Amino acid sequence: MSHRRSVHCLFLALLVVAGPLRSAAASDPVPAVMVDDFSYLDTSGEPIDQTAAHQRRLQAFVAALKHDVATDQRLRLVSPSCGAACPAADAPPAARWQMAAAAGAGIVITGGVQKLSTLVQWARVAAIDVASNRVLFDKLFTFRGDNDEAWERAETFVSRQMREALVTPAPVRLALLPFELDDTSAGAALGETEADHKELQAATDAVRQVLEQSGRYRLVDAAAGIKPGQGLRACDDCEARIARELGAQQSLLGIIRRIGRTEYIVGFRVRQADDGALVLAGDSGLRLGANYSWSRGAVRVIREQLLGSGDSER
Repeated sequence: MSHRRSVHCLFLALLVVAGPLRSAAASDPVPAVMVDDFSYLDTSGEPIDQTAAHQRRLQAFVAALKHDVATDQRLRLVSPSCGAACPAADAPPAARWQMAAAAGAGIVITGGVQKLSTLVQWARVAAIDVASNRVLFDKLFTFRGDNDEAWERAETFVSRQMREALVTPAPVRLALLPFELDDTSAGAALGETEADHKELQAATDAVRQVLEQSGRYRLVDAAAGIKPGQGLRACDDCEARIARELGAQQSLLGIIRRIGRTEYIVGFRVRQADDGALVLAGDSGLRLGANYSWSRGAVRVIREQLLGSGDSER
């Protein structure tokens, strides 16, 4: 078994539970967190028995992690009330999870540390949502040294990353629908040109890049849900229905309204996938430029009105 697989197996069993459990804190606006016992594995092959020292440092590591959670106002530390009757660290995972749910924990932090050599150790840390058994955070950290100072530095680094991950909102699953052209210009009867199609795709691609870089959205490929030539802007339920079918939480449709050959307005609307409710709609106001400038206008309106960024136009 490889070293990486060894440290992963230190607590992997804790992630496997026979069905989701109900947590009393599942809807709490301040996440209720339980820090579970961590395991330790020494595969360094050193001749000196350091079991006692490792156990002491591991306990200090877990105690410091609990202290960090308890003093972070964005989180709420909960502890089991079963006392001596609590399931042991090596008890079946279901028993540990039942203990967490009984304590009112919405999230459990668990993990393990593995010593690879005299100077190198690995710490694998995970956070699991008790109600859904969903992994919220899972990361392998490497730290050097095996003394009190090295363990303290490692705990500080791990704790900071863990807590920031838990309080950062999860990205919204967003179905980005292709930009459409609403041509109200005098030349509308001529239809959309190949250049128009190219620039609509460029606007969609530019907005996709901005949304991905924001970290606030996880984009779902919407191409599979749209029929060739299908227009969505005049369809009452199409946007939300497509988003639902793709497993997205929201949809975003962009519309370029062409007033004249060098005048246009970029608009967009975001809808909830479950009921089609309008989340946000906005537009750029009248802008000047031919179709090659649509992507620039689309990026600006999304940055300013959806993402709330004051970035200057690029």
